Amino acid sequence: MTDLSVTAANVLPGAGATTDRGLAGGTITAGMTVYKAADGTIVAADADSATVLARTPIGVALNSASAGQPVDYQKSGSITIGATMTAGVTYYQSGGAGLICPLADVSSSEYLCIVGIATSTTVLKLSFNYSGVLGT
Repeated sequence: MTDLSVTAANVLPGAGATTDRGLAGGTITAGMTVYKAADGTIVAADADSATVLARTPIGVALNSASAGQPVDYQKSGSITIGATMTAGVTYYQSGGAGLICPLADVSSSEYLCIVGIATSTTVLKLSFNYSGVLGT
């Protein structure tokens, strides 16, 4: 399995979406998982980062942004992720910055963090849950 191949232009908030806005701390593309850095900026999350904060996504970017630009992100609810998924499969934070993958793609050097469950081939119900446990 591999990381989801997200088409940024197809990322849209869905039913029950809870969103927020912040300033990007680096380049972010719509569909990337994000976390709030210690300086308050929004940055791409990463399952194999050395810091817990970076391994704990709080949302999925709804627009693309460069450092210092506003970025909207979705924290909960359903999201059209702009990628093809398998309905019923749980998706996780990837070791690739901002990327999402199925469990089969989480390596033993990456911390497990659920991003959500696919409710169809295009919609992901967000449910962020960081375990603090390495993949197997």
